[in-house]
Parts: sequence; structure tokens; C-alpha cells
Amino acid sequence: MLVQMKVEGLLFDPRSGMYILLLKNVRKEGTETLPIWIGKPEADSIAIALGRVATPRPMTHDLVTSIVEGLNASVVRVVITDLKDNTYFATIEIYSQGKSVFIDSRPSDAVAVAVRSNAPIFANMNVIERQNNDDLENWLKNLKPEDFGNVM
Repeated sequence: MLVQMKVEGLLFDPRSGMYILLLKNVRKEGTETLPIWIGKPEADSIAIALGRVATPRPMTHDLVTSIVEGLNASVVRVVITDLKDNTYFATIEIYSQGKSVFIDSRPSDAVAVAVRSNAPIFANMNVIERQNNDDLENWLKNLKPEDFGNVM
């Protein structure tokens, strides 16, 4: 079963020096969250797209989106498909010439493309259930304002 998610936010984790892409169920009654630790370049790219910030030259995710559009194709959706050994996996579904093509991707790249393409983001319920929210919940409970880093 797939759960439609939205980007709830980007947080900086000072313990690991990485960013957390926080995805949340789009339904108001849905409580599912999915934290995915990502690198700074991917966090910056997602933040730029969410903030609709114009860059002087296309960034990599802008380029991918332009290529898809230039080929008269469209990004249908992004799916966080699996979690193995603390590594998340995703696919980008692209529709072209009457058929869907599924592209293997890192979740951070897939989300960066989805945000630019206005494509929905989904997560496999098995992934949500398998991920461990305990560490995130404990971290969030002890969070102080100075723990938030500037994503851009």
C-alpha cells in the first residue's frame, strides 16, 4: 500500500552533520512520518525548489526536469520504495509515449525532482512501518531553537 506524503520540512541534525528530509502523510488524520537523512547539496536543492528561488543557471535537478519536459514526457510520481540496511530507495515514474518508465533514484534526488515537477510523493507503507521513529522522536523532544540550521 502506498501513502501519499508531503515535504513537512528540512532539519539539520548537528549530531551527524546531515539534514533530515521530513515527509508526512498528506491526510490530516494520517500520522505517518518518514525522516530521511540527506546531504547538504540535496537539502539545498529541495529548499530552493520549495522556496521557488530562481538560480542564475539550472541546477542538476532543474536539468533533469527540463530534459523530461523537453522529451514531451512528464514526472507522474515519486515513490520511496524500500529500506535496506538504513538506506532508502526510490523510483521516479516518468510517463512517455504511452508508457511508464521507472527510474531508480535516491529519495533526496527523487523528491527534488518531484517538487520541481509538482509530482506527488508516495512512500510504501512497509517502509514507513520498518523505519525507526524512536530516535527522531527523542531528538525532536530535546530540540532547541539553536539546533535548527539554515538550509540555504
